Amino acid sequence: MAMSFVTVSMYGPVLSVWVKPIRDDMRWTATEIAIAFTTGSFLGSMFTAAFGRMLDRRGARAVSTIAGMIVAGMLVGLVFMQQPWHMWVFFGLGRAAAIAGAQFGTTVAVANWFIQKRGRASSLVAFGQRFGQASVPMMVLPIILIFSWRHAYGILAVATVVLVVVPSFLHIRRRPEDYGLLPDGTSRPVTNGGLANAHQAALAAIDAVPWTVREAMRTRAFWMIVITISMMGFGQTATNLHAAASVQERGASYAQSTTIVLIFAMISALTTFPWGWLADRIHIRFVIMLAAALQIVAMLIIASATTYLQTVAFAVVFGAAAGSWTIGFRVLIPNYFGRRSSGAIRGATAPITAFIGPVGPTLAGVIRDATGTYDLAFTIFAGVFAVAFVAMFLARPPTHHTLQAPAPAA
Repeated sequence: MAMSFVTVSMYGPVLSVWVKPIRDDMRWTATEIAIAFTTGSFLGSMFTAAFGRMLDRRGARAVSTIAGMIVAGMLVGLVFMQQPWHMWVFFGLGRAAAIAGAQFGTTVAVANWFIQKRGRASSLVAFGQRFGQASVPMMVLPIILIFSWRHAYGILAVATVVLVVVPSFLHIRRRPEDYGLLPDGTSRPVTNGGLANAHQAALAAIDAVPWTVREAMRTRAFWMIVITISMMGFGQTATNLHAAASVQERGASYAQSTTIVLIFAMISALTTFPWGWLADRIHIRFVIMLAAALQIVAMLIIASATTYLQTVAFAVVFGAAAGSWTIGFRVLIPNYFGRRSSGAIRGATAPITAFIGPVGPTLAGVIRDATGTYDLAFTIFAGVFAVAFVAMFLARPPTHHTLQAPAPAA
């Protein structure tokens, strides 16, 4: 949770607070800034693909520790950047490390240590991320206003060492079986008789017969999941990045736009707990379908918003949707295909999602520079989220071949 909290410096809602000060100071365009974000998203997906099998075999300790060091170093680089390509390099590598190290690493770690309580455990990690997105902007805002945006990046570099590098090295371990323990903190293997509902029984069955990457890729569910991750990443990361700037262009002050970031991030943080509770009781595909539906509503609100109160309504709906997706993204693969190869299977989705999801932020920047507003971009994102909804509807849980009933005798 601490790691997720501090690495939000490389996520869209927090970067959005820096967009206007950097644009005003450096005279860069929205597109030039968005390229840094897109670069980081693309590299993060590539690193995810490379680290998946390593996380399954060795755990997240080394990956997360090194990633924290990279993020801290890149934040220092942002303090001294002078050219757009400096930001592309420093922010791009920092975001890539945050995605593949902190986010992906903690996702695999939690999936390995929890099965029946995976949703609730993931909600704690997700709360750290979303609470960070809510509070870090408010923490750095006075620093930006009184000193500069460069000073704010320097302080976050120190916080990253304390809250990412040190905890990763001291506390992260691969999975409980390595230490004679069992998932969920139980003292004996869970049987169907000790499970609360059919969903938990299904999770236990999936974990008992883990999928390989090749087996997962032969299912329709895997490819529907790839489409869902791509579409949700395409629309949500772009909205995270450009929401504050869009609100400013609708007449709100810089401080008011920061409150919009605070509202949707805080709503997403608080809703991670009920979403996590729900994910332990119904299949994760339904949770993600709810997230996509809420995102569609949020995009339609922000695309037509003309008052500050309407942007607040957007922030509430978008925050609830983001909270749902934060949980869904973390438990999606292990809940479909078990925890033993969850890192490798998630990594197998990355080479495809890397070329789709990261396009959203840059596309929104291009549209804004060409039309003067973000309205068209948000309308397009509503359609993108509709595609994600349909894909998740079609992602029916597959049955492993070892659990399929044998064909009747002739």
